[in-house]
Amino acid sequence: SVLYLEKKITASGGKIFATSGKKADFHATLEKCKEAGGSIATPRNSEENDAILFFVKTFNTYAYLGIKESLIPNKFQFLDITQLNYTNWYLNEPSQKGEEECVEMYTDGTWNDKRCHQNRLIVCQF
Repeated sequence: SVLYLEKKITASGGKIFATSGKKADFHATLEKCKEAGGSIATPRNSEENDAILFFVKTFNTYAYLGIKESLIPNKFQFLDITQLNYTNWYLNEPSQKGEEECVEMYTDGTWNDKRCHQNRLIVCQF
C-alpha cells in the first residue's frame, strides 16, 4: 500500500516528526513509536515544539511528549534521564495534582503534566 503522508510528517532540527492520526495512552505510544523505528516526540527547542504543535493543531487534540516526572516529585526530565534544557509549560504547570507523571501538549503548544492512562495523539520522531 502507498504511504499517505499529507499533514502527517514534518521535519525540524534534523529530526522527522510523524503521526498516523491515531491515539493511545503514554505506554502504548512509546511502543508504537519504537515499533516504527523511532521514539516518542520530544521537543528540545521551540522549533521542534512547533513541529509537534503542527500535528496537535491539525488533529485538534493533545499529544504526549517524551518527558516524564523524575524520582524527585514535580521535577521533569527527558526519557533518557537528561535535564530539560527547554520547557513550554502552561501557566502554573506542572501542577502536581496527584499522579501526573506524563506530559501532554495543549493545542496552543504549551505543556501540562498529566496522568499517563488517557489516549492522546501518537507523534513519533525519527
